[in-house]
Amino acid sequence: MRLCRYLQNARPFLGLFQDDSIVPLQAIAEATHDVKLLEQLKHYPDDLLFFLPPDGQGFELLQTSIANSSSLLATHKIATETVQLLPPIAHPPKLLLLAGNYVEHILEQGDLAAERANTFPYVFMKPPTTTLVGSGSSVAIPAVSPHKVDYELELGVILGKKGKNIPVEQALQHVAGYTVINDISDRGFKPNPSRQERPRDKFFDWLHGKWHENSCPCGPCVTTSDEIPNPQSLWMKLSIDGEIRQDASTSLQVFSVAEIISFISSFITLEPGDIISTGTPSGVGNATGNYLKAGQRIEARIEKIGTLITTMTSET
Repeated sequence: MRLCRYLQNARPFLGLFQDDSIVPLQAIAEATHDVKLLEQLKHYPDDLLFFLPPDGQGFELLQTSIANSSSLLATHKIATETVQLLPPIAHPPKLLLLAGNYVEHILEQGDLAAERANTFPYVFMKPPTTTLVGSGSSVAIPAVSPHKVDYELELGVILGKKGKNIPVEQALQHVAGYTVINDISDRGFKPNPSRQERPRDKFFDWLHGKWHENSCPCGPCVTTSDEIPNPQSLWMKLSIDGEIRQDASTSLQVFSVAEIISFISSFITLEPGDIISTGTPSGVGNATGNYLKAGQRIEARIEKIGTLITTMTSET
């Protein structure tokens, strides 16, 4: 299933995502006369986690209800363009991202094995309450540092089960689903330009450049983990105003989704609703100097999930 959160008439709802259209879960429950699902939606009208595997109590019931209503879905759909898509998880406890993680020129398994053995994933955080926005949202180029704002297409992993010290071979059992993330980054952020340089300034400039408002578009939906048994074989593509900038596969990740989950859980307890963004492939603007400008439209697509759309504006 592909599920989404959306805003209609100033109220949040849950829906079955179908790219150009959405079928409200409420309509599915009513069409199938599913009293139990209606009751669940009454208590969890905006909680997508409740309907996601592996621990969401409404997951199997929703699957059954959708299967029973397949012939009725077309009569209840609404156009996606008529609503505002929201980030798939309303209140993620943590928003964790990887710096790097794609080595596109290392194709031999032995070299990748050496890379994994001699390094470890670099993980940082963004504040979820001020950076996450849904597909179709506008993101303002920050006036404080407007000249080197970049895009980064990434596979997002949504956790559905709590865990600490999770073995690699069990890691995917903790995944609720997958989404698309654009880790918008300010490569030129330099607070207090007349400052006296200190050894750690460069790192904190980079980190703070990740934290601008609305700098983590996420969506348009969550594809449940049962639909993507192997997250290491997904094609991903990002274009700006129709020009392809990133075109790669998650198979090129140095550290797989399972390895990332296992690594992070070795020192952090992962919780349902946590989002992990797994790094970006080559083609970012920083490599060529083609940074984002106001008015540009970004389309970030990952197969089996969908297209995350962002429009860049100027900060007023």
